[in-house]
Amino acid sequence: MTRDAAIAQATAHFDSGAFFDDLARRVAIASSAQVRELRPELDRYLAEEMTPTLEALGFQVTIHPNPDPRGGPFLLAERLENPNLPTLFSYGHGDVVRGFEGDWRDDRDPWTMVKDGERWYGRGTADNKGQHSVNLAAMAAVLAVRERLGFNCKILLEMSEEVGSVGLAEFAEAHREELRADLLLASDGPRLAPDKPTLFMGSRGALNFELTVDLRDGGHHSGNWGGLISNAGTRMANALATLVGPKGEILLPELRPEAIPQSVRDVLAAVQVRGGDGGPEVEVDWGHPGLTPAERVFAWNAFEVLAMKVGNPDQVANAIPPNATAWCQIRFTVDRDPKTFLPAIRAHLDKEGYHDVAVGQKNDGFMMKASRLLPDHPWVQWARASLRETTGVEPTILPNLGGSLPNDVFAETLGLPTIWVPHSYAACSQHAPNEHALEPVLREGLQIMAGLFWDLGEGDVPEWRTA
Repeated sequence: MTRDAAIAQATAHFDSGAFFDDLARRVAIASSAQVRELRPELDRYLAEEMTPTLEALGFQVTIHPNPDPRGGPFLLAERLENPNLPTLFSYGHGDVVRGFEGDWRDDRDPWTMVKDGERWYGRGTADNKGQHSVNLAAMAAVLAVRERLGFNCKILLEMSEEVGSVGLAEFAEAHREELRADLLLASDGPRLAPDKPTLFMGSRGALNFELTVDLRDGGHHSGNWGGLISNAGTRMANALATLVGPKGEILLPELRPEAIPQSVRDVLAAVQVRGGDGGPEVEVDWGHPGLTPAERVFAWNAFEVLAMKVGNPDQVANAIPPNATAWCQIRFTVDRDPKTFLPAIRAHLDKEGYHDVAVGQKNDGFMMKASRLLPDHPWVQWARASLRETTGVEPTILPNLGGSLPNDVFAETLGLPTIWVPHSYAACSQHAPNEHALEPVLREGLQIMAGLFWDLGEGDVPEWRTA
């Protein structure tokens, strides 16, 4: 009854092909939250696949409706061994993006998992069925060896993550007591590199908004009126140039952090960001000057122009355009309150004389909060030591993802320290045709999680509150 035995049990489960079969069965359920006609598959994934899996591990399972009618159901599973033990909270999502049938290489079916070398192709293999399947299989390995976890566990699976996690915040608020725990340990997102075991403790937030210039009704001949009336495109371009510089640097101080915490700088000093296979080359002179690429993507804010429209690009006319729109996004860390961004932009544009540039966010505008657990937190150091013991290498520590996850629900609403252990990599095509997981990453992920769960059950953990 040892840690090594639990890891060996998890490895044997993988090597036997049993894990492949479990994941293939889950991939075959076309649980896309983005396709209305597939709504019944969301329920089927929880009721027919995850409920029996979790009940076999000694969990009590309940399925709850989403408080938001746009969203799919939630599954809450509990295994309570002893009220005097720490309680782990884990999360995953069983919904996936649309299949893009017909667009996959070699005419592959997105709902049929196929092994090609070290790549396992299929929708959800990386995002997120493969990742929460790793964690459940690792938990089963610990139970098989120790016959108990040695901690209490609560698992939440949602079915609406790919449509913005609608209803998740409301559900967590309504079920706060049922979800009470001491630590979130979950898996989503990519490793920094396929061969780099990685921990991250939150995510950057994202705020989407629009800038619009609406000068008049209709265009006017550029020969007769050029030099006499204002051009919406020119006004928009110059307004944007006061907000973001030619190298992507944010010019308005209110839109960027004042400083990077020292513990964040320390862990990022060893992080090298690369595009990876099929990815673009990192431009070392892009973004805020004086920062490393790792600091720019994991510890700083970014202002991105996602799309622009002025005139009619499909049928260009010799007319001065009367209106223009720029769809913009700010990716931000926890060091700035996003509620201040749009008022700051409005005040800045007014000061610069751009009263004709409107700033707004539509009701369906994308917004996700930022969150972060500092790298020197005791739970982070505990997890770091566990990964190092299992793999024999120093894991990569990221303060947060560059992208976004609903981590703020767990960090703020539930008040949990949050640690994520990803089992994917950046070039996995997760939202596109040809989504795949890497066999070595999944196998090592099983070993890592078995080690983490074993260590948590041993009791030598940071101070925790009784749930």
